[in-house]
Amino acid sequence: MKCLIIAAGLGSRLANRGDSKPLVRLGGTPLIERVILTVMQAGVTDFYVVTGYNGAKIRDRLTTFSRQNPVTIDFIHNEQWEKPNGISVLCAREKLREPFFLVMSDHLFDPAIVKDLRREGIAEGEIKLAVDMRTVDNPLVDLDDVTKVLVEDGKIMDIGKTIPNYNAFDAGIFLSNPVLFQALAESIAGGNESLSGGVRKMADKKKARVFDIGNRTWLDIDDEAAFIKAETLFLIN
Repeated sequence: MKCLIIAAGLGSRLANRGDSKPLVRLGGTPLIERVILTVMQAGVTDFYVVTGYNGAKIRDRLTTFSRQNPVTIDFIHNEQWEKPNGISVLCAREKLREPFFLVMSDHLFDPAIVKDLRREGIAEGEIKLAVDMRTVDNPLVDLDDVTKVLVEDGKIMDIGKTIPNYNAFDAGIFLSNPVLFQALAESIAGGNESLSGGVRKMADKKKARVFDIGNRTWLDIDDEAAFIKAETLFLIN
């Protein structure tokens, strides 16, 4: 099993804590290293990291990290890093030809999520997204920014930040087959360059399912308020 991590964006809303969001330290450890260490607990040792803004700095740090830990890390640079995240995911198309995890460099989560997601697996030709079904007064979520999901019978019917009807939140953790890349290419060709656009294409084909994380913890560390929340949620001293 391999894991693709998206670490290409600017991360301007957390710029006060550093010039590279994936390398912002939480409890002394860069966010992206925390993500890798978490996914490693599911038995994953091969990682692909898509870089963009300040990419050299991320590559240097993770090269050192890979020498100190039992992992291999390959880097993919996205020249169009200023565009939506679907472009970054599609950059890995030639690298991943088997099922893989897809996670974000600024999402922290309970390692049990990836362990159980790997154990549950996916059918051929499908993708599976970890979702939080707690949509009422959820303290983990910035309702104005979170990606919302409409789920029916375990399948994704719609996804996006502004969809009017939803019953779940996107936790930012996927188990995917390479078919996602073709769906992204189709979405981008149609003018939607977001990862959600590719997921919607998969949903249209009834090939996008969900994994309910239950009461487990996850957090998108997108701004200062979320960072402060992470210090408590992830027991950082």
